[in-house]
Order: sequence, then C-alpha cells, then structure tokens
Amino acid sequence: MIQFLRPMGIFVRIVEAGSFRAAARALGLSPSVVSHHVARMERGLGAALFYRSTRRLSLTRHGEVLFDAARKMLDSAGSGLDRIASLSATPAGELNITAPSVLSAGFLLDDIAAFARAFPKVRLRMNFTDTPRDVVAEGIDVAIRMGWLTDSMLKSRRLHTVRRLLVAAPGYLAACPAVTGPDDVARLDWIRLRSRPSAALLARGTQRKRKIRFAARLVVNDAATMYRLSRAGLGLAMVPEFLAADDLASGRISEVIPEWRLEDIGVFALWPPNAPRESLTALFVGFLGDRARRSSRAGRPKA
Repeated sequence: MIQFLRPMGIFVRIVEAGSFRAAARALGLSPSVVSHHVARMERGLGAALFYRSTRRLSLTRHGEVLFDAARKMLDSAGSGLDRIASLSATPAGELNITAPSVLSAGFLLDDIAAFARAFPKVRLRMNFTDTPRDVVAEGIDVAIRMGWLTDSMLKSRRLHTVRRLLVAAPGYLAACPAVTGPDDVARLDWIRLRSRPSAALLARGTQRKRKIRFAARLVVNDAATMYRLSRAGLGLAMVPEFLAADDLASGRISEVIPEWRLEDIGVFALWPPNAPRESLTALFVGFLGDRARRSSRAGRPKA
C-alpha cells in the first residue's frame, strides 16, 4: 500500500479544494499529474472515486469511504510529524488565540501562562471576548469556546467540563416570593449573556429535567459583567462555578434552588481544518490537553 500514500494526499486535497484544478494549484502540480495519480489509484482499487461532470465533482460511495479513512491517516501522520518538529527544534513563531472573557479569571489564564513560560520564543496574541469570532475569516489559530458544539467545519478537542450555577444576590432573593422550583425562577428577573438563548435546562437527580424559558431584564455581552450585575441584586444569572466560588463561600451570592442543577458546559479548543498544519497550533492544543488531564487525575476541580 506504500504506493498509495502520495496519491491519497492528492485525493484528499481534491475533495477539500472541490476540483482537480484547484487542488493542482494548491499542491504546485499540473492538473495532468493530479489526474494521473487519481486514475492510477482507481485502477489499483478497481473502483471509481469521483463522479465527474463539466460543472460538478462529487464522491462515489467508494470515494466517501476512502476519503474518511485517508483524512484520518493524514491527520495522524501530521500529528506525529508535528510532535517530532516540536521536539527537534525550539518552537518559535506567533499564535493568534481567542477565548471567552470569563476564562481570563479562571484556569485558562494559568494554562496560557505555563505555555508562555515553557516556550519563551512563541509570541501570543490573545483576545478575550464573549462575542464569537470567525476563526477562518479572521485568521485565528486557536479559539477556546464554552458550550456544547453543534456541527462545525472546525477541528475540535474537549479540554474541560465546567459546572454551572444559577445564582442571585441574597438581598434580591429575600425580596422575592418564595422560590421552590423551576416555575418560580422563570418569573423572576434574569440577566442574560447575549450569545446565549433565553432558556435554561434544569435537572433534579438523574431522571427529572425541566426546560424553562425566561424574559431577560438585562442583556450583556460579557459573562463577568453579567455576574457582577447579579451580585449587585439585579436578578438571576447562569455562571460557571469557578466564577462564583469565593462569593458563595462568603455569602455574597446564593445558589438559587440548589436541588435543581443546570447542565454542565464544555470547554473546547477549535482550529481551522483546512489551514496549513501549524506545529505551534498542535503544540498549544496538546499542551492545554495535557494540563487538563493532569488536573483531572489529581482530583482537582475540572474548572
């Protein structure tokens, strides 16, 4: 199968580029060379890989099967090469990173500081914002996102799972009618993050779940600001546990209906799938993943 290694790389690039001609330009080859390699693969496999027309290029069933396997193989090989490169030379260059602003007060900042100390020749350009940014259009190398991912063209790796709490100031709760369950909290004042829906999924035990919808009195674009407004007595907010831990211990903030839990939220690293493979991107994501695993094994909170 060694004779198929280079043609498989060409085959994957054709699918990603959408045409033989575009793949040839990207690879610095002539269209005839690209066509030759695909034809050779098809002869060797005894199966057609593409449906071709003057306007459209699409995969056959055999092509779909091969593309999935070939992409995984190339990703695995590229990961190995990146690791060798990171070990054989001092990493240097620039990484453009974006992350939710709320994580600037949590574990992520410690992880980034550790990375910067470990690799002093890597320049970091960081943007902390709760407004999602377009990773591909803005040339971002790694985006840290909170929330369970839907279908995405980006590559991703889960780093942490964060517990969330529904909180409010003790004084605010004292002035409200008795709050005993989800129906009660749905009628109270809420403060919502602009990027999140006006809904919350609450669970009691392992079986009982309730989804509630609410009308937010205040809508903000920054999670830390949302929390401070809640602490000031302006309403309920859904926040990561690490953000409220100290105030919970001191009594400055209270958990609302603690027997009902909000669903946990994931913290992911995302990066562009079609960008040229950057060893710094792989190095950074791998570093964060290693720190997350060590934290989990040590029994410390996940976030």
